[in-house]
Amino acid sequence: MWYFSIAALLFAALESLALWKNWKRLETIVKPAVMVVLFAGLSVSAGLEGALFWFGLGILFSLTGDVLLMLSLDRFFLAGLTAFLLAHLAYVIGFNIPLPGLTSWGLILAVMIGWGGVRVINRILSALAAKGQNRLRLPVIVYSAVISLMLLSAMIKLPDLTWGAGASLLVSLGALLFYLSDVVLAWNKFVTPIQHGRIYNIAAYHLGQIAIVTGAALQFGK
Repeated sequence: MWYFSIAALLFAALESLALWKNWKRLETIVKPAVMVVLFAGLSVSAGLEGALFWFGLGILFSLTGDVLLMLSLDRFFLAGLTAFLLAHLAYVIGFNIPLPGLTSWGLILAVMIGWGGVRVINRILSALAAKGQNRLRLPVIVYSAVISLMLLSAMIKLPDLTWGAGASLLVSLGALLFYLSDVVLAWNKFVTPIQHGRIYNIAAYHLGQIAIVTGAALQFGK
């Protein structure tokens, strides 16, 4: 899997360069290539059985969202949001096979993630109301709840003794980066523009995906 992860990192670096230089043709190639390489790596090195089926499905939904948002961030925003929502749900299922027990660490994390998420989403919802985009309120609320659940599902693996230390660290870091990439995207689109926000958004997203898939392959691979 490591060779595929390194290849995905190279494509991710080229994507950031393409965004910085506004090289559209390069972007259309390297952006989807990251997820294609990750799916190939997961399939070849670890297989797509059990929990890994859901991670593979999450990659495919993410690839769909990538293509939709690359075509038009505005026109296909809701369609892309739906694709990524399904990707997060697939990762949630994958992380929770087998279903973990209730722990104090999990409860503490749930409170922290929930508190932070509510503060961020309230700011985004206020910006939506100010711009007259109330039709997006419910989709954004649902999406933010699901990404918070995905982050929680990954981070509770840190003290889980059934997970390898390296795998749990990778998926936790990856989920956090994926979560932050969505925050940057929403903030940049709805609240206030962030200088180089698109580059930060995509860089965090790709690094997060690479870490999640690599960690899952390490944990559940053949």
